[in-house]
Amino acid sequence: MRRALGALHDAFSWLTVAPVPQPRGDFDRRRGAAVIAATPLVGLCLGAIAAGAAFGLSHTRLPDVLVGTIVVALLALSTRGMHLDGLADTADGLGCYGDPARVREVMRTGDVGPFGAATLTLVLLGQALAFGTLSAEGRWSGIALAVFVGRIAVPIACRRGLPAANSNGFGALVADSQRVSLAVWPVLAIAGAVGTAIIDTPRDGAALITACLVTATALAFAWAFSRHCARRTGGITGDVLGATLELSTVAVAVGLLCYP
Repeated sequence: MRRALGALHDAFSWLTVAPVPQPRGDFDRRRGAAVIAATPLVGLCLGAIAAGAAFGLSHTRLPDVLVGTIVVALLALSTRGMHLDGLADTADGLGCYGDPARVREVMRTGDVGPFGAATLTLVLLGQALAFGTLSAEGRWSGIALAVFVGRIAVPIACRRGLPAANSNGFGALVADSQRVSLAVWPVLAIAGAVGTAIIDTPRDGAALITACLVTATALAFAWAFSRHCARRTGGITGDVLGATLELSTVAVAVGLLCYP
């Protein structure tokens, strides 16, 4: 129990701006693996905050798109924007021509190129519009689900068999570390999809099926995308994790709007 609480504390310290005490001691791969396994719990809390903010803002006269934009901004501020930075860097890296060494070099520059800027704009726009629409329809649980599933994509990208691209950095601590969590979090994601459909659209079988299919598709995307990135970059990096998270989040948010 102490180890689990320690991993959750480390996860909130690493991945959010929550005012928790700074972690003590050195981080090794065992500790990094525990943090990744706890990442979806961080997503559950962030999702609840995002859904609560959307609920409150929906009772104002703000336009739907502005409500969604504020929710997206709140999530970015809550995570120091680290995942968005990873998304932009990964897009620039994948958009260049060259071998894995060249891709990693582009990703490490820190500058946002055309691919990164375009991807960042589209993803943020997609999230804002989707969150705003879900809020307008009173489907606040769907916002929480999207944020939650996005964080479940992180353990998937850190699964066994995908090595780290670099010998140092965040990826070296967490890549190729997850096995047991992969048997737990996807199941809970589907359970979350069922709960979301029951809360937001009760007695609607089509909505229930759609929520489950959207969640499963987003998780499958996270698996395929992280594998593609590992092939292009020579392994997993922190940037790839951020990109996988953000893309999976917007996939769920947009997908939930695709009811038959």
